[in-house]
Amino acid sequence: MHFQEKQSQMPTSRHNILVAASAGLAALEIASRTADAGSNSDHETDVAELIKRSADSNAALMRGDIDTYRTLISYTDDFTLMSPFGGTPSHGSEYTPERMEAMGRFFKNGIFKQEVVQSYASADMVVLAIIEHQNVEVGGLPAQEWPLRVTLVYRREGSEWRLAHRHADPLVGGISLEQAAALARGDG
Repeated sequence: MHFQEKQSQMPTSRHNILVAASAGLAALEIASRTADAGSNSDHETDVAELIKRSADSNAALMRGDIDTYRTLISYTDDFTLMSPFGGTPSHGSEYTPERMEAMGRFFKNGIFKQEVVQSYASADMVVLAIIEHQNVEVGGLPAQEWPLRVTLVYRREGSEWRLAHRHADPLVGGISLEQAAALARGDG
C-alpha cells in the first residue's frame, strides 16, 4: 500500500496532525538553515580575518619585526608549536619576552606570502591549512626559499581569537619513502 492510499484511509484528525507536524518540521528546517547561514557568514568573516592576520603577522616575523608580530598574534595559555625543524614541541609558557626577542632576531629580510589550502570553522575554533612561501635569512644562513606546509589552530577566548597550535614542516616538495624512513630513523 502506498503512502497516499494509507493517508486516505487515516482518520481525519490523525491526518491533520501528520500534515501539521510535517509543516512544522519543514518550517523548523528552514529556520535552522537560516540560522546556519547567519553563523556561516560569521564563520566566513572570522576565517577571512584570521587568514589576513596570519599573513600579516608572519610577514612581519619574516622581516624580523617581532613587535608587529606580537600585536597581531597572541597565544593561548596551552599553545603548542611543532617547529619545521622537528624535535620536541614547545609550549606557550616557554615564549618569554626574551625568547620572543630572540625569535625576532632569528628571521631577517624576509618576503612572505601564503596560499590557503583549506579552512575549517566553528563558533570557537578555526583551523587553517596553508602553504607558506618565504624567502628569508634564517638563523644567520643566507636568504633562501623556505616553503612550509602549515596547520594553524585558532581558538576564540572571550571576544579574541588566539593561536592555540602551529605545526609546520618543510615537505612542500615531497620526499621519497626512503628519505622519510631515514628521517624517522634519525639518519637524515
